[in-house]
Amino acid sequence: MHCNRALLLAGVCVLGVWSAAAQAPLRPKDVRAMSKQGSSALPQLQELLRNPDLDIRIEAVKAITEIGTQGSLTPLIQATADSDAEVQIRATDGLVNFYLPGYVQHGLGASLKRFGTDVKGKFTDTNDQVIDPYVVPRPDVIQAISNLVRNAGSAPARANAARALGILRAKTAVPDLLAACRSKDSDVIYESLIALEKIRDESAASGVTFLLHDLDERVQLAAIETVGLLRDKAAVPELLGVLEHSRNIKVKRDALTSLAMLPDQQSRGVFGKYLHDKDEGLRAAAAEGFGRLRNPTDLPMIDAAFKDESKMSPRLALAFAEVLLGKTEISEFSPYQLLINTVNSVGYRGVAYAYLVEISRNPALRPPLYHAAENGTKDEKIYLARVLAASGGQDSVPCLEKLSHDGDYQVAEEGLRALRTVRARL
Repeated sequence: MHCNRALLLAGVCVLGVWSAAAQAPLRPKDVRAMSKQGSSALPQLQELLRNPDLDIRIEAVKAITEIGTQGSLTPLIQATADSDAEVQIRATDGLVNFYLPGYVQHGLGASLKRFGTDVKGKFTDTNDQVIDPYVVPRPDVIQAISNLVRNAGSAPARANAARALGILRAKTAVPDLLAACRSKDSDVIYESLIALEKIRDESAASGVTFLLHDLDERVQLAAIETVGLLRDKAAVPELLGVLEHSRNIKVKRDALTSLAMLPDQQSRGVFGKYLHDKDEGLRAAAAEGFGRLRNPTDLPMIDAAFKDESKMSPRLALAFAEVLLGKTEISEFSPYQLLINTVNSVGYRGVAYAYLVEISRNPALRPPLYHAAENGTKDEKIYLARVLAASGGQDSVPCLEKLSHDGDYQVAEEGLRALRTVRARL
């Protein structure tokens, strides 16, 4: 009898301890522990997104992002509707991370700090990330992030969402990004402009022209660049005015560069004026302009400038212009060979890459790139694969198939990615 009573009391004690533990407040470290269960923990983590404790919701979003499966998308979409800016930002970064693995390590969420109900963070200086063209995000993902651009109560959350839409190439979000360009917050405007550049919907160009005279230099420079990249020829008179009246050398360079992207005979005199300017950035932009005007009679003038130029940036621009104007031979010191060789240069490969992407839009100018891609250095193979991914056609497939079987795994990987991109475009 005494033994049974002792057992009963022991059972009651154990039950009491278990009950107390079950009723103990959930702690952030408990949520972190759940993520170790993998995708099986997603239903429980999704339920925690409704928890009144903000710290718990934040940890739930982090855990869902870390799990990173297809099943993570729906709860992350749910989290974008949270009332707290940090949860919204981390959910947005989590959605991007699914399509661009590793993004959360460098996204805005990685630098967030709280000040009461406000959050502050720092965007990375580089803003050139985009998913591969063959990667197609779910429409409900784009819609959720678009809702944040338009409706989030915090400027950082709106700016972060705008950056995300650019990375995801979200063409359906263009109206929301154009609306965000009329925000009172410079970060929101700037990120929306860069997103529009990445999406490259040329119909959006006219919606940002009003920002060409913005008082925030960073916004003005981005707007000038955007109208050029989106080929808004209607903006040529405005750009000519900006170039003529601005005393800011950065603004003048960008205005002339955008004019060079919008070849127009009324700009010819301006290109001639700056082709021999003391500023190398202005010389480079003027050279690009003459190249895109594609008037063969300009070739002797450009060739003479190329031979006299000692600075790398304008020299590459002049080489680009010469190729567009018909000087396409490949030899040790030819302009086309210079552009190909320069992808080996860490400091200037980005410039050469952009020029080669534009050149290779003409199928007749691609054969030298195929020869270099198959017989060049490792860097030449990698960067020329990227060039062909951006501008190649059906004729580029055999070259890329060879690169996809290259003995260097990095070259082979880049060749395969380029091959998938070209086939997706075709």
